[in-house]
Amino acid sequence: MTRTFLARNPSVLIFLLILSLFTLGVTVLSEAYGIAFLSTSFIKTLGKTLCLCLAALAMDLIWGYAGILSLGHMAFFALGGYMIGMWLMYARTEGIVITALSNEALPATAQEIQNGIAAQIFGVVGASELPGVWLFAHSLPLQLALVVLVPGLLALAFGWLAFRSRVTGVYLSILTQAMTLALALYLFQNDSGLRGNNGLSGLQNIPGLDGVSQDRISVWFLWASAFALGMGYLLVAWVVSGKFGSVIRAIRDDEARVRFLGYSVEGYKLFVFTLTAIIAAIAGALYYPQAGIINPAELAPIASIYLAVWVAIGGRGRLYGAVIGAALVSLLSSWFTGGRAPSINLGFYTINWVDWWLILLGLSFVAVTLFAPKGIGGLFDLLQGLRSPDRKGAPLGPDDGALLEKEAKE
Repeated sequence: MTRTFLARNPSVLIFLLILSLFTLGVTVLSEAYGIAFLSTSFIKTLGKTLCLCLAALAMDLIWGYAGILSLGHMAFFALGGYMIGMWLMYARTEGIVITALSNEALPATAQEIQNGIAAQIFGVVGASELPGVWLFAHSLPLQLALVVLVPGLLALAFGWLAFRSRVTGVYLSILTQAMTLALALYLFQNDSGLRGNNGLSGLQNIPGLDGVSQDRISVWFLWASAFALGMGYLLVAWVVSGKFGSVIRAIRDDEARVRFLGYSVEGYKLFVFTLTAIIAAIAGALYYPQAGIINPAELAPIASIYLAVWVAIGGRGRLYGAVIGAALVSLLSSWFTGGRAPSINLGFYTINWVDWWLILLGLSFVAVTLFAPKGIGGLFDLLQGLRSPDRKGAPLGPDDGALLEKEAKE
């Protein structure tokens, strides 16, 4: 991240400045550190939105720049949440069990404490022992490492098998969706080791911070989410700005030619796929402690489709477009589905936005695809006065929504 990089990419500095001002403004308006204009629940919504923006950033890198439409990246997002959720639930339950056993006549042994933890966590699924996947749940550093390792290794294995077989296009999208569905179905089982359909709950209760109010914790998580989004934006912008970024864009536009030139197309794809999976997992690890609960429904394939819709609406191939799309759709979704949007009485029918939101989102996606393939980010092109270069009738490339016009100028 040298000065040369930032000088060549002033939009990165602008984004980081806007993000910093936003975070500062929310802090000033919060109940914990400011004038109490914004409620704690809304600050949590904003913090979760920043996490979704980070996941959308990962989606934009894999789809908008590398041309791989992955319909499984929310699986990595959820796995990151599960990894940190295991420690949160274990540590919180450990405190409860130790307090309960302290009233006994004899001091509790380590085995009795572990048995009590297992009974508390897995009694709901009829089990009384900690599964093997909870081996490191007692250690925060190890679980944080698993936030990166588990989704990263899964993406590495899946990507290696898919890319070495040269699966591309819609077939690869179907494979990623099948992977997500298979993982979700497995986690729905009670013997999966992650409490089946019950999932992990009470994640908003951070161990060791029992005396800290939720209004402060919500602001802390907002800061952490903003920092992660800023660092993620900086990293992805750096990745796509150099030779590596040129190669993955070339792979997106003409894979066969890039392979003919001697580049390891599969290696580039695998790196991007694994990197974006890790970014999505980090976003999930920050999201679910703010949401308070995670269950296998979070891995449903529809969630990854939503992620693609956010990026398309914001404008893929533009990092700021992915962030704008995710933030806009996420906040609108909270407004429409949270009962805040007033119903419209037409006399013969009452429009309840809770029921119509998904239809509205689908129509928006169709409209953007047909009439504004560059998404909301394309508006910035108009403001900057960007025009398509004169190519004497030669095509710019197969993808009208990936900022190829601007790239052709460079």
